[in-house]
Amino acid sequence: MTFNVGFCASDNTFSFFMDGGDYSRARSKEILIDNMEDIASDIRNTLPDITIIQEVDVDGRRSYHVNELEYFEDELYYGNYVYSQNYDSPYLFYPFTDPSGSTKAGLLTCSNFTFTESLRRSLPISTSFSKFFDLDRCYSITKIAVNNGKELCIYNIHLSAYGSNAEIRQGQLNMLMDDIEKDIQKGNYVICGGDFNHNLRSGNETNVPEWAQPFPKEVLPTNSSFAFDTALYSMIDHNSCRNLDTAYNKDKTFTVLLDGFIVSSNIEVTYYESLNWEYERSDHDPVYMKFKLLN
Repeated sequence: MTFNVGFCASDNTFSFFMDGGDYSRARSKEILIDNMEDIASDIRNTLPDITIIQEVDVDGRRSYHVNELEYFEDELYYGNYVYSQNYDSPYLFYPFTDPSGSTKAGLLTCSNFTFTESLRRSLPISTSFSKFFDLDRCYSITKIAVNNGKELCIYNIHLSAYGSNAEIRQGQLNMLMDDIEKDIQKGNYVICGGDFNHNLRSGNETNVPEWAQPFPKEVLPTNSSFAFDTALYSMIDHNSCRNLDTAYNKDKTFTVLLDGFIVSSNIEVTYYESLNWEYERSDHDPVYMKFKLLN
């Protein structure tokens, strides 16, 4: 399962200043803690063998300095965790009426399977003012040994959105796809999941915000695909992300499928679902799949 938890603040009543909304941080510490507890409970109840999480705050004004990483490591049932910091913003005195402040946040990969190796890969980011919103962008690669001598490579990603131009987006995709291709060529099993910050649906859509540009599927490495395209059973009617310009309104809020999985062809996806939780916990809903390793 992949779940962008929106620093445990972005529930369905929340709007974010960077999307034209009202808030630069959680509406209160109490609301954030309640939401964090509910997120942990939801993950436990779903019982995935592997969970990858994005936007986990370690320390930040926006999250009232609550260490969400520490909480998840204590409260989820997993035996193994890997954290990769991908956001380390200095004090941002904006918006002026309620500054966002400083933030340290990252990606969390969780499982009861033993991790044999984990690597943090720094992505190219903007060098303009927008770097203050995008500092230290990365993805992680965590490996699990398989009894046939191969490795299951779990990629946890959160690609750029705010302020990123086409060159930055393409550079990030090129780097990610090169790494995926190398693991596939080694004969390993690859699952790349998370927040792609691209519209994963095919076809042309109108009135799409700049941050929801279509994913260029032509960059996918040979012997890989989006899991929902090859799944034996797939439910992707529900979009995994909503706009944060206002509180969620089912009839008005723009939504898009940003979250999902790329899998190598030696993985059979038996079930795939974009879970419809009505953005109750985050501006993203989780995406869940079941799979089998072939060969």
